[in-house]
Amino acid sequence: MNFIDTHSHIYLEEFDVDLPEVIERARLAGVTQILLPNVDSTTIERLLRVCNEYKGYCYPMIGVHPTSVDESYEKELAIVERELATSNSYIAVGEVGLDLYWDKTYLKEQIVVFDTQIQWALRYNLPLVIHSRDAFEHIYEVMKPYKDLSLKGIFHSFTGSVEDADRLLEFDGFMLGVNGVVTFKNSSLPKVLKHIPVERIVLETDAPYLTPVPYRGKRNESAHLKYTLLKIGEIYGVSPELIAKQTAMNTLKVFGMPQKQV
Repeated sequence: MNFIDTHSHIYLEEFDVDLPEVIERARLAGVTQILLPNVDSTTIERLLRVCNEYKGYCYPMIGVHPTSVDESYEKELAIVERELATSNSYIAVGEVGLDLYWDKTYLKEQIVVFDTQIQWALRYNLPLVIHSRDAFEHIYEVMKPYKDLSLKGIFHSFTGSVEDADRLLEFDGFMLGVNGVVTFKNSSLPKVLKHIPVERIVLETDAPYLTPVPYRGKRNESAHLKYTLLKIGEIYGVSPELIAKQTAMNTLKVFGMPQKQV
């Protein structure tokens, strides 16, 4: 059973001690590819180092995460713009979006940064990987003018309502990213997923965060994705193999990548 982790931060310092073992466990679990979203200028070097070391298995994205946006956002954008203009190794613009959970101080700046990166995704014909936390309406309003264009991508870590899902799926080229949250005891996501076509979801870990049951509370890693996969199969009432195959196809549709085997 082969499947893809569409969102993992295994280049962060949490993996400095045992990254080779983390990669090996992922392979043994059936993970064929790991897609790595960037955070900001401080993480690009680490991100590229891991992707070069595990070329053909780990794939880099480039973008500015909304929680990294402050009054000096133009410097961060300039670095991303330079990377996009000088390298064709990036598979997506990400992780981008809006986050109002921690702080609303820089909402206007976050919107500018998000909108700019949407335009770059269109210019370079790359998918978008979108982070949204306590910012659904703002995300929808920023993206609405682009609804009929050729944008594609993933709404990362979807945890919204059926109504939220319906509105996001108006963007035909987008999938909803589902991670370990779906396994949490009080999560509403299992009920919501029953209303979402399996053809519109992809799997992700968001490692080292959002670890699924039975490892909740510990560091997440790509090998744990199988627990999310098993839970999704249970929700849809189909085999894990079908979920693995369909979500891999959905991922490849967004990113235009060939399917790998392990």
